[in-house]
Amino acid sequence: MKTKKVGVVSLVAVSALILSACAGTSEVTLDVPDVPMIEEVGAFEGELNIVNWAGFVEPAWTDQFTTDTGCTVNSRAAGTSDEMVTLMRSGEYDIVSASGDAALRLIVGGDVQPLNVELIPNFGDDIAEGMKGQLYDTVNGKPYGVPIGRGANLLQYNEDVTGGAPESWDVVWEADSPYAGKVTAYDAPIYIADAAVYLMYHQPDLGIENPYALDQTQLDAAVALLKVQNGIIGEYWSDAVAQITSFVGGNTVVGTSWEILRKFADTPSIKTTLPVEGSTGWYDAWLVSSSTPNVNCAYAWMDYTSQASVNGAIAMNFGMAPANTAFCASSEEAQAHCDEFAAEDEEFFGRVWAWTTPIEQCLDGRTDVACTSFQDWTNAWLTVKG
Repeated sequence: MKTKKVGVVSLVAVSALILSACAGTSEVTLDVPDVPMIEEVGAFEGELNIVNWAGFVEPAWTDQFTTDTGCTVNSRAAGTSDEMVTLMRSGEYDIVSASGDAALRLIVGGDVQPLNVELIPNFGDDIAEGMKGQLYDTVNGKPYGVPIGRGANLLQYNEDVTGGAPESWDVVWEADSPYAGKVTAYDAPIYIADAAVYLMYHQPDLGIENPYALDQTQLDAAVALLKVQNGIIGEYWSDAVAQITSFVGGNTVVGTSWEILRKFADTPSIKTTLPVEGSTGWYDAWLVSSSTPNVNCAYAWMDYTSQASVNGAIAMNFGMAPANTAFCASSEEAQAHCDEFAAEDEEFFGRVWAWTTPIEQCLDGRTDVACTSFQDWTNAWLTVKG
């Protein structure tokens, strides 16, 4: 479950041991409903109803889109991934800007349709390679999502207190952290994956190969770590403004964050880093409802927002790496934004595990054991916080 974020990224030296397969493409066969894919774009229906993260749909883009197509855009900003899933399942919306912790739920549930990318010309060579063919939105070789942007969940720290960038996430996980009582963590079941990433590096005997594919033993280990962390947590956060305020006020020294929050803090000592273990992250994509009556307007919107200028504007407005990297070379300002958010740095994002909905079918390809589902994670998260 995601509450909308606002940004990401920072480049650091990390161990070569990590996450070479983090952003790997999907090779796992999943059981999904057989939803048909359209073969051609027809006449525009005149309307498009969008569920989106705040900052993804603005008049500057919708007015031109409506002029070009005649499709009037009605948008609704959602606050969490759970809300997005609920709204899309209501049948009232045509398209959604889903993150990975919502996308796979919608795909497996038959709520969205596979996409004919040949009908989306701007979904081409300039889309970042690391955002194509990902398990959260590409299933059994079929793409369900058109990439919008991405970011990493970084370790934010107050350098005045830490004296430099922590090399490891141990400062937020271990009971003997020197910052006990001033640690913050993201308040959502998907945060269990952050514990799994830490365990992958420090307890390889657990056999975790994908932090979103945990059998019961592995989930239990992650929950045990989270309960240890609970003892040193100052506060959990889901509200970005509250998190920034806590860092600026000195109540928090270290914790999970996004790059844009550090910028909003506007405090030189508050910085972000990607520790040696790697991290989780969020990749957003447009997904189209399987029951939409406005499929032609939906395809037109995906193509329109995938062009470099519009995709880049969305990324800059929100604070993330754009999916269409052709935007980066369009101006000095664009290049500076891309550099700040590592838009063209696949090595960086190769150390980031994109949020993916955990399901009972093991996403790491195992067939000899059942994996835990998102509902299992939700139940487990309640036990972490007591």
